[in-house]
Amino acid sequence: MARTVLITGGNRGIGYAIAEEFVRRGDRVAVTSRSGSGGPDGAVTVAADVTDAASVDAAFTEVEKQLGPVEVVVANAGITRDTLVLRMSEEDFTSVLDTNLTGAFRVVKRASKGMLKARFGRVVLISSVVGLYGGAGQVNYSSSKAALVGMARSLTRELGARGITANVVAPGFIETEMTAALPEEQQAEYRKAIPAGRFASSDEVAKVVAWVASDDAAYISGAVIPVDGGLGMGH
Repeated sequence: MARTVLITGGNRGIGYAIAEEFVRRGDRVAVTSRSGSGGPDGAVTVAADVTDAASVDAAFTEVEKQLGPVEVVVANAGITRDTLVLRMSEEDFTSVLDTNLTGAFRVVKRASKGMLKARFGRVVLISSVVGLYGGAGQVNYSSSKAALVGMARSLTRELGARGITANVVAPGFIETEMTAALPEEQQAEYRKAIPAGRFASSDEVAKVVAWVASDDAAYISGAVIPVDGGLGMGH
């Protein structure tokens, strides 16, 4: 059954691949980007800045008008400002939290209105292996991604009886333009730490997100699903 799906930050990288996968499955798909352009073919792209609640509300209103109530929301928009803790400014810290964590809250809060009315919903929060594994120079980013676990579990306790699930997907190293730009020795070093011995493709993450939003995963909620080739085991 086709559903209306909204993915934040769906104009590139993992978000783009997630949008493509939902389109491929026959869903009605919308993506947000700051510019309001750049989504995949078959998806509606709307402008939204997740650091601004009014902007998020306007994006949802537009998607609801074009595609109907949002039944699946994927909070994917995120930024990094990596630097060692002694050099990290308060603004480096708070700006990453405002986008990655409070941004997810704004999106989920707005989505939950329609989900509660429909007594159905799928919330998928895109975290990262470093959320629980940690990463040097990423105190801000890993804090924001770890907090999504508490968010999903609290949402599960609050909304679970209304047919709404909330889960976290935690990707590891993914083949993107960013990893491709790393020096070959550094890439080899990272691969050595991954039991699978390779980076993931964006599609491998996208398929897990689509599955956890499907009827097959209706009884899974508050879970953290790693897509990291075994890198973060036990964390």
